[in-house]
Amino acid sequence: MGRFLLQRLSAGALVLLGVIFVIFALFLLINVDPAKMTLGQRSDIASQEAVRARLGLDKPWYGRMAMYVGQLSPIGVHPNDAATREELGGVALLSLGDQVVLLKWPYLGRSFQSDRRVGAMLLQAISNTLILSLAALTIALLLGLSLGMLAALRSGSWVDRLLVSLAALGVSIPSYFSAIVLSFVLGYVYHAYTGLNMIGSLYDLEGHIVWQNLILPALALGIRPVAVITQLTRSTMLDVLEQDYMRTAKAKGLSPTVVIVQHGLRNAVNPVITAVSGWLASLLAGAYFVEVIFNFKGLGYMTIKAIETYDFPVIMGSVLLGATLFVLINILVDVLYALFDPKIKMAG
Repeated sequence: MGRFLLQRLSAGALVLLGVIFVIFALFLLINVDPAKMTLGQRSDIASQEAVRARLGLDKPWYGRMAMYVGQLSPIGVHPNDAATREELGGVALLSLGDQVVLLKWPYLGRSFQSDRRVGAMLLQAISNTLILSLAALTIALLLGLSLGMLAALRSGSWVDRLLVSLAALGVSIPSYFSAIVLSFVLGYVYHAYTGLNMIGSLYDLEGHIVWQNLILPALALGIRPVAVITQLTRSTMLDVLEQDYMRTAKAKGLSPTVVIVQHGLRNAVNPVITAVSGWLASLLAGAYFVEVIFNFKGLGYMTIKAIETYDFPVIMGSVLLGATLFVLINILVDVLYALFDPKIKMAG
C-alpha cells in the first residue's frame, strides 16, 4: 500500500512538472509584458524594471521556471531577507548566509491584476467549484443508478428503449449547451414558476448562501454523467442478473429488493466507480464554462477571467490546482477500486 501510493505520488509530481513546463512555454509565445500589466501601460521605465526584477522576469525562462518550482516546493532555498521571509512565510530550517532553507506552504505568487495572493484567491474560488461539482455528481449518481437499474429490470420494454434513447441524447449534449438552454428556459422564460435565476453566484453580496443558484448549474453539469452512468449501470446489471449467484439468492427466498441491491448492484458498481472518477475530473473541467454562463464565481470563472487579462500567476495556479485534483482523484479511485473488489491487488 505504501509503495503503491509513493509510486503514484511520484508519477503525479512528474505530471505537475510537465504542466508547469507547458504553461511556461505557452506564455513565452505570447508577447505580453507582466510589468506593464501590473503597473499600467503609462508607468515609467524604472518602475517597470523594478517589478521585472521582483517577479524574476530579468532571468531567462528556465531560471524563472526554477524559481517558480522552488517557491512551490515545501522545502526550498530562498534569499534570506525580510521581504522574502514575510512573503513566503514558513519556518527557517537552516541559515546559509544570504540564503535560508525554508519549510513552508507552496507559494503561487501574486496576481498581476489585483496583487492578491494567488493561493488565497484559489481557496476562495475552489470551494464554490467543488460544491457545484459534488452537487452535479450527486444528481448523476442518484438518477443514473436508479434509471440504469430500472432499464435493466425492464429490459426490452418501452421503458428500457426510452431510457436508452434519452441516455444517448444526454451523452451527446455538451455541458455548456445544456447550461445555455437551462438558463434561458428555466431561469428566464419560466422564472415565475421555477423561482430560479438566469445567472447568479453561490453567495450574495452579504455573504449568504443562495442555494437556488446552485440548482441550474448542477443540472447542466450533471446531464452527461447521468446519461453515462445510466448506460453503464444498465449494461453491468444485465450481465450480473445472468450470473449463477443471483439465481442462488433468488432460490434461497430472499426478497427481490435484497437480491437486486445487495447482490446485484454491489457487484455491478465497480465499473460505475471508474466512470464516476473520470466524470468528477471532467466535471471540474466542464464547470469552467458553466460557471461563466451562470456567472457562478468559482475556479472556472476566475480562470477564464485571468486568461482574458493574461494574468499568468492566476492561470498557472488554477491549472496546477486542477491537475493536482485530477492526480489525487485518480489515486483515490485506484484505492477504492481495490477495496470494492478483493480480486484486484495494488501493484507493489
